[in-house]
Amino acid sequence: MKQYWTVKNKKDNFAEICREQGITEVTARLLVNRGLTTKQERDAYLHPSFSRLPDPKLLKNAEAAAEMIAKGIMQGKKIRIIGDYDVDGIMSVYILYRCMTAAGANVDYRIPDRIKDGYGLNEDMVQECIEAGADMIVTCDNGIAAMEPIHLAKEAGITVVLTDHHEIPLLETADGLVKTMPEADIIVNPKQEGETTPMTGICGAVVAYKVMYCLAEQTGLPGELLKAMIPYAAMATVCDVMELRGENRTMVAMGLKLLRESKDIGINALMDANQISKEVVGAYHMGFVLGPCLNASGRLDVAVKGLRLLLCENPEEAAAQAQEITELNRTRKDMTAKGVEEAKRQVLEGGKLENVLVIYLPECHESLAGIIAGRIREAFYRPTIILTDAEDGIKGSGRSIDGYHMYEKLCEVQDLLTKFGGHPKAAGMSLPKKNLAEFQRRLVENSGLTEDDLTEKVSIDVILPFGLVTEQVISELKLLEPFGVGNEKPLFGERNLKLLHARILGKNANVLKLNAENEYGKQFEVMYFGDIPAFEQEIAERFGKDALDKLFQGRENNIRINMIYYPETNEFRDKVTLQAVMQYYKI
Repeated sequence: MKQYWTVKNKKDNFAEICREQGITEVTARLLVNRGLTTKQERDAYLHPSFSRLPDPKLLKNAEAAAEMIAKGIMQGKKIRIIGDYDVDGIMSVYILYRCMTAAGANVDYRIPDRIKDGYGLNEDMVQECIEAGADMIVTCDNGIAAMEPIHLAKEAGITVVLTDHHEIPLLETADGLVKTMPEADIIVNPKQEGETTPMTGICGAVVAYKVMYCLAEQTGLPGELLKAMIPYAAMATVCDVMELRGENRTMVAMGLKLLRESKDIGINALMDANQISKEVVGAYHMGFVLGPCLNASGRLDVAVKGLRLLLCENPEEAAAQAQEITELNRTRKDMTAKGVEEAKRQVLEGGKLENVLVIYLPECHESLAGIIAGRIREAFYRPTIILTDAEDGIKGSGRSIDGYHMYEKLCEVQDLLTKFGGHPKAAGMSLPKKNLAEFQRRLVENSGLTEDDLTEKVSIDVILPFGLVTEQVISELKLLEPFGVGNEKPLFGERNLKLLHARILGKNANVLKLNAENEYGKQFEVMYFGDIPAFEQEIAERFGKDALDKLFQGRENNIRINMIYYPETNEFRDKVTLQAVMQYYKI
């Protein structure tokens, strides 16, 4: 994988920013690198608060949707919420159900089975609503592409309130690709034309939260209930990989604060099952521990199990349910690792590394396709689609890179697909098996990607010799959290490091610990959690196997590397030491 390293070199009056915010120059430079050019922007970034969240009523049709739901509640209408099986879908249903129940609604919910139902609202689910006597359907995190199902619902006299955040479908017409929306009674989707909310890149759970905020104003729901919903909207924001800037970052920061104080039995049981202390829970735990557990319920079992855990009010039952989905997640990890290994084998044995990777893994559990696609994209820096056998053909999931709008590219081959949807960076699709080769050929031939597009750009915030890293600097870095897409961890550079000693740690031998010395004679510890065999191979190829052996023996050698790192503190037996976590390296 090619990488191009650059150093950000934005200019500003750093001394003034240091005085203004009471921070070190390192942190001042990081704020400027994030495009925070005014005191107001820097204050909002460093001190997120509820008051900085935009008025939910600015979301187009949010008030009208709430009014329609409130009217249905008042009239005793039978309402069914239909969500999705991922974290965003589960959280969206949770927020709607908790608030609508509190408002006195006659409401139930339906989360699709990933295997049997597929994504989103379908005609069978509408038929279920008709047979159950439902008067209203409220979708969340889905619905914008459900043209036929919603048409069927309207023919049956069912009111449809559509809340979603996915791209408006581009359908092939005589005039070319045209944005088309279903005939729902009301549509709340920040991607639609005429949107007035300041940030349109929000997840489905945040859309649901805003509609319920408006419902609370109209029905008198307590503010404490609304506040208790914020951690769930925050977790969905992280897990659905929304950009953590502006409103999203504030939502996640406030959600984490409230999660640490939460008395909700279900989510606390899930944290306990994963040995997460409430005092330290962060965006990482949301995105890589708690979220995957809830996702595992929808991947290997049924997503409703995750929702039932969140709704559970009995501590003993919640503990058992939390343990069950935590075990499901462990199984999911093992299955994912095998899938990633097989996908890498196919790519490497294929000879030519295509601009777009379309990989067919017939025995892969279809629910894991997206995770595996993400891992392969990271390994080869290519848009990646993983396809696997399904009941009615082939199903798959894709993950993309900058410069490749995956949803639009799928629109160009929609004649080969039976169903598809998604975002610029992620998408899902179904197709007949006979179309597989043509699907792959057209995506590769029409990728439009250049060599520059396929070179990963790594931006270094500051060239920072490790001797200048202090506990104060590391403490200030916490002010920049939560990190994620759009607010990535800062990256620091060190040149010409001499490697003194190496050891492999961890019960799975997946951690490399290096002792290093920089140009100024500063010695420090470096931790690396990446591909250790690849690191060893590169060292051996460049400096020789003898040098690699000497490195692990702690003997004098000629190995030198450049490193991009993130500084952290390590606490062991009441002793605090500073260490560098290596993110990237170059021989």
